[in-house]
Amino acid sequence: MEKQPLPADDDKTEATEVDGLTGESSPQETSEPDARAGWNSKIEYFLAQVGFSVGLGNVWRFPYLCHQNGGGAFLLLYILLMLLVGIPLFFLELAAGQAIRQGSIGVWKYISPRLSGIGYSSCVVCFFVALYYNVILAWSLFYLGNSFQHPLPWEKCPEEGNVTGKRVKECSESSPTSYFWYRKALDITDSIDETGSFNTYIVCCLLAAWTVVCLGMFKGIKTSVKVMYFSSIFPYVVLFCFLIRGLLLDGAFQGIGFMFYPKLEIWADVQVWRQAATQVFFALGLGFGSIIAYSSYNPRNNNCHRDAFTVSFINFLTSVLATLVVFAVLGFRAKNKAMECVASNLSDLSKHFHEGLVPNNVMPLFNYSDPKSVALEDYRVWVKQYGSMVPGNLTDCDLEKEMQKGVEGTGLAFIAFTEAMTLLPGSPFWSALFFLMLLNLGLSTMFGTMEGILAPLSDRFKCLARNKTKLTIASCIIGFLLGLLFTQRCGNYFVMMFDDYSATLPLIIVVVFETFSVSWLYGADRFLNDIEGMLGWRPSVVYKYLWKYICLLAMLGLLGATTIRMFLSRPTYMSWNQEKV
Repeated sequence: MEKQPLPADDDKTEATEVDGLTGESSPQETSEPDARAGWNSKIEYFLAQVGFSVGLGNVWRFPYLCHQNGGGAFLLLYILLMLLVGIPLFFLELAAGQAIRQGSIGVWKYISPRLSGIGYSSCVVCFFVALYYNVILAWSLFYLGNSFQHPLPWEKCPEEGNVTGKRVKECSESSPTSYFWYRKALDITDSIDETGSFNTYIVCCLLAAWTVVCLGMFKGIKTSVKVMYFSSIFPYVVLFCFLIRGLLLDGAFQGIGFMFYPKLEIWADVQVWRQAATQVFFALGLGFGSIIAYSSYNPRNNNCHRDAFTVSFINFLTSVLATLVVFAVLGFRAKNKAMECVASNLSDLSKHFHEGLVPNNVMPLFNYSDPKSVALEDYRVWVKQYGSMVPGNLTDCDLEKEMQKGVEGTGLAFIAFTEAMTLLPGSPFWSALFFLMLLNLGLSTMFGTMEGILAPLSDRFKCLARNKTKLTIASCIIGFLLGLLFTQRCGNYFVMMFDDYSATLPLIIVVVFETFSVSWLYGADRFLNDIEGMLGWRPSVVYKYLWKYICLLAMLGLLGATTIRMFLSRPTYMSWNQEKV
């Protein structure tokens, strides 16, 4: 006996469910509410989907991966994987949610009762991600609050005790931004085993972050979308402001040049393919159930095929825009660092020359007595040719090496970028703008993540649907209480471990089962027929082969590569040692 088609608009009260083993059908009540909420306009839906998919990873993970993995070559690889894997799977989730009009649990249970575990798995992973993701919002709130000072508190090292001019050793041997991040913001321990006490400021910021999320989700999409009008659009305003300001800075174009210089040889590295695929996977938010939840509020005739391409390319263009901003500003920071290095080395050179330790024929032709007038490239050419003939240790001041320091994850946002902003005129303004942008990026993603939890549970359990406000409040309270784990002095280490290991593997497994269930168990042809009945036209047959073979094999390959990597390398994290700084 064939499985039922996806529900039509008039399927309100009951649906026939077919047992996959016995072939017997039995009527059962659908868990879809009689009067399901909907978006007031298409713009609200776009803001929600774009807000969820465009998050902190676009700002601090994509630029790092692009720079470390071949620049322009990585961009081409990313586009290829997005077209072959990302967009087809994104379209699959959009179509499934819009057709069945339920959350992730209801969608997979409707296709087969034995598949409801896929939806429950999505909810669990969403909850894990929400726990640590909101801690990053708490950190952003902490930095935002500290940005309304001049000078910024991470601009200079504090003095030790009451001794004028003597700086705190931990700060002077690292940097003011590193010291503020590790000692003032986190007050971090030396390892994950040393739990330490709770960080009062971060606990308060975490409570504030969960309160904002709770208020935004209070009435479901009706309230969250009102917040998204600001939280989804404001980051673009800030990115364009930073881009215009960044391009006017000295070193900006060198930074962007390092970013986009193509290194095609990286295509031979399997790990680069794994990283590109993982970034596509997370950038679009596949497997969370949030895409399904948001699309379930659409009218059945909505063109979800066009939406899949539009949202995906907005996401990609946002990543490119953020990368331009990041590397323009980091190029400026690196140029300043490199010129400080040049000034220090030329000071040593001048000292050795006056002591008669350096012959005249070794001295550079440029004006070494005025380091600000010396071009970085002229210095590097000279030091490679004559540096070994000078006593002491003259270093090659490499701008690219300076750019590679602290450009990943939290290191980019809370150390490297904050340091660059201290060099800008009106630094408190730019700092407040940056952390307000991070807060809004994270907030719109958190709304989507919470919707991936609340919508499936409300659709599946009628009692929860009747008490959705209480469910929202209870979820946020539980999230805050469990999130206190990350507000201990060792909390940053737990955030890193959760980010690396709690979501990647489970989400890949979820998407593998989603793809297999639709393309093989339900049937790709039958699914395309249902989409044709829903949209009034049939998508290309290419999707059938992409879902059945290309996407499924790619996800299995990603699963295998991720699993092998986890077995070959033990779980690790970067720690801050107070003595070694």
